[in-house]
Amino acid sequence: MPEAQTVRHAELRSDTAAHSVTAAFGGTFLGLPGTHLGAVRAPQPLPRGIGPWHYWWQAHYVDVLVDTGLRSRAPVAGQDPIVLAEQVIRTIRIRNGGKFTNSYFDDMAWLALAALRLDTLPGPPRGNKARHQGLRDSLGRALRSGHTADLGGGLWWNRARNFKNTPATAPAALYFARTGERDRAQDLVDWLNAELLDPETGLYFDGVRRKGDGTVLERAHFTYNQGPVLGALLELGGEPNLRRAAELVRATSLHLVNDGGTGPLLRTHGSGDGGLFTGILCRYLAEAAAAPTLDSGSRRTAGALVTELADRLWKGRAVRNNLAVFPSDPRSTADEGYPPGSGVELSTQLQAWMVLEAALRVVRLEAGPQEG
Repeated sequence: MPEAQTVRHAELRSDTAAHSVTAAFGGTFLGLPGTHLGAVRAPQPLPRGIGPWHYWWQAHYVDVLVDTGLRSRAPVAGQDPIVLAEQVIRTIRIRNGGKFTNSYFDDMAWLALAALRLDTLPGPPRGNKARHQGLRDSLGRALRSGHTADLGGGLWWNRARNFKNTPATAPAALYFARTGERDRAQDLVDWLNAELLDPETGLYFDGVRRKGDGTVLERAHFTYNQGPVLGALLELGGEPNLRRAAELVRATSLHLVNDGGTGPLLRTHGSGDGGLFTGILCRYLAEAAAAPTLDSGSRRTAGALVTELADRLWKGRAVRNNLAVFPSDPRSTADEGYPPGSGVELSTQLQAWMVLEAALRVVRLEAGPQEG
């Protein structure tokens, strides 16, 4: 397939995912004008926003709308993706009781990162502040409060303060690196390397938990834990961080994959919260593929992991009511995982959309500048 055609095909896949997820899941909160949230499941049996509240799913909904808006302001399900992203942020605050803070530091880190990316886009600031400066000030203070010397450093997972983990520490480190608190970010990365880096695989364990007078290491290797660590390492730069980033790409390609037949196929983690995990990893693998500071072999490996997963998710999709439904596991089809007539989870569909947007960035990079 000629390069221009390859890029256009990747764009069409991303556009299909953006439209399908937003049309199937997105809508107003309790019918309030100017609001927008993603339903937890589709079809949605309850009014949107009633029932389980998944703050961090909505944060990633913002992030992937920004992905789409960065490359095109063409309407998504009839609306500007950046306007929708702004509305989701506004509605998170309404649904969350009139505030952006909550009890989970990882949730707050994800929303802070998404809002920061949204603020990089053209648009009117408020006075001399970025559009979401108040949100970021509030969440930044909360994240700093979760970074303590207990257990040697790192960030607490939640306000119960009995578990420090990669899911909170890594995105917070990335946020601090991107907002100028580089010493704090490096401290967090150093803690991850000292306490949660698995010497056998080169991946990061999930966390360390207080238990009685001691601690217990939670040894699970989740895909999404590796992604924001990779992002923070690349953002901070410097020879030790970049060497560790290259090692992490290699470890991911060896230990977080299944045999895809045509190449290593990234593992996914089912449904529920796990339905988002590998999409998050792919966001940062795409950044690694584009990182000029990373060696060419690591960049190629990172890009190939993303495009292989995107191809499989696309091939496994189903079409219902003229909208795409994507599988949660790339080794199966959407019809196998979500039989016709059953509900489909937002998390898994956001994951597929994230992967397809990440793959588009890789394909464009590989194709080089396009004429016209």
